[in-house]
Amino acid sequence: MGKNESLLLGVGVGALALTLACAAPAMARDHGRHHHTADRWLAGDFHNHTFLTDGSNIQADVLSHAFQYGLGWMANSEHGGTSARTPQGTAWPSDTAFLGNPPAGKMWRWQSLWQYSYPIISEARTTYPDKLIVQGYEWNVPTHEHASVAIVGPAEEGGQAIAQHEYLFDGSDSGTTSDSYLDVSGKVVANSHDKAVAGAKWLQDNYPMSSYFLLNHPSRALKYGIADIRDFNDAAPTVAFGFEGIPGHQKESNRGGYGNANVKARTYGGADYMIAKVGGLWDALLGEGRHFYTFVDSDFHSVDGDFWPGEYAKSYTFVRDMDRDGDLSLGELVSGLRSGASFAVHGDLIDALEFSAESGDHEAPMGSELHAEKRSVKLKIRFKSPAMNNNGDAVAVDHIDLIAGDITGRVAKYLDDGVTLNPDYSKDTNDSSRVVATFTRSDWKQDRDGFMTVEYKVKQLDRDTYFRLRGSNLPANTPNETDEAGNPLIDDLVGANDAAKAYADLWFYSNPIFVKIAHHR
Repeated sequence: MGKNESLLLGVGVGALALTLACAAPAMARDHGRHHHTADRWLAGDFHNHTFLTDGSNIQADVLSHAFQYGLGWMANSEHGGTSARTPQGTAWPSDTAFLGNPPAGKMWRWQSLWQYSYPIISEARTTYPDKLIVQGYEWNVPTHEHASVAIVGPAEEGGQAIAQHEYLFDGSDSGTTSDSYLDVSGKVVANSHDKAVAGAKWLQDNYPMSSYFLLNHPSRALKYGIADIRDFNDAAPTVAFGFEGIPGHQKESNRGGYGNANVKARTYGGADYMIAKVGGLWDALLGEGRHFYTFVDSDFHSVDGDFWPGEYAKSYTFVRDMDRDGDLSLGELVSGLRSGASFAVHGDLIDALEFSAESGDHEAPMGSELHAEKRSVKLKIRFKSPAMNNNGDAVAVDHIDLIAGDITGRVAKYLDDGVTLNPDYSKDTNDSSRVVATFTRSDWKQDRDGFMTVEYKVKQLDRDTYFRLRGSNLPANTPNETDEAGNPLIDDLVGANDAAKAYADLWFYSNPIFVKIAHHR
């Protein structure tokens, strides 16, 4: 912990501190068949914008389109800092009560979150009682890039909790007022990585089971290194548990909005380099055994450069009805996200996926750990595709890659002297990661439920290993799209991107299963 970080951790907890005692539940043994009737897969999107920041629509329009395209949950997640427009897209009236002396004609985002955006979200929950709607915001993470943050359930405190986080920690909010509205004081303005870690730690300390902090478009500006991600995950393990491994802006001419010349800051089959590269940064995190997961979002701003939420990108998450009341809650949604039982897909290439590992009488689904008593492990894959996607195209999976890597344990931040930084803490590759099998149409068969099924047996697993899936509609050696092994190529090769090119190049990614071998040493 840095010297400045230790000072920041106590800032602004005040009367809003809340710790939920409940622990995240274990997943059902088979989340397709053995669960409560309210348990289900929900498609969602946690990153999109309206007029309140730099979007081009009112919140009602964004929500109506998202639910039209099949989403079961949505989070409003707009930029921190300031808000220059009303929710209707007009300039703030001259008689607006601006709090905290913001720049002329603008409102601090903490005020618009609390007094304007949150009431809209609350009303939308009444309009759509069968949907889960989250009030979040897009955090300008100090000295880094963007991230989606939310605090849900009773911890919301009428929108004040998320407003407080923005006020204290947003890198673009330089206001120093101490308004009693938020019960905050002693705000530290100077931006630093320590302040960013403190913002994650504040969520962990106060809302460990009712909040999330998920990195957005992580490689776009190359401002998130693996050391940063390790710091966030260490400081807030139940909050900083994932990232937008597949960014939004999939209709933009630079796919994903990734325009940096560096090859790590481009997209590959629409995905961030961190997850598209086998043996890259995500594999390095998984090789430590970190439960750090990938998601996909629209980052919707306008129809010119973006698909509507749910139109093209969907993150599916298995959400359990933990209190058995027949309804799903916002807290249960966040528990589902935290569990890792999620998969990310473009263009409705698939709309159902079950991925599990089995050894003896033990079985573990996506996101969880299998403690195998034997070295023989069976992996099961079940998936379905719709007859047609939202572009009117028939969709079909060409192949699925099974990717594996060794789990070797956490990388220490410091060497044995406790002072010198460990150079391996910044290493963002995993040399053990590899594609262990590729499955095509000849390998799967259809079961009576209409799922395509594949089983794969690892006969002599002699070390702790994680497994993840990646699938595509494109075969290997598709010109300018995939290489001879079926890996996605840099999207620049097809020229300027557009909706048609995005729909021609579809992928899905699962989250991992961690297999721990008992008594193998």
